[in-house]
Amino acid sequence: MEAYEALVPGDPERIGRYRIVARLGAGGMGRVYLGRSPGGRAVAVKVVRAELAEDADFRRRFAREVAAARRVNGVFTAGVVDADPEGAPP
Repeated sequence: MEAYEALVPGDPERIGRYRIVARLGAGGMGRVYLGRSPGGRAVAVKVVRAELAEDADFRRRFAREVAAARRVNGVFTAGVVDADPEGAPP
């Protein structure tokens, strides 16, 4: 079983500064892609669903979630490398 899926037509080629190379999954908030930074680092890139991105309350909660996640670190925790809660989409 593969940990990722191939991109399909309509998937982004880039999100911000990250080159998108595969799909990792999807959930209630949106889709998660495997991306590569300009330096080649593998990163998970979460893109929020359009209907949530248009909800001001959701955006405020998401911004708080990003701020909290930035404060957490540890051996078994994925760190926040980059985030744009105000982006289009966040």
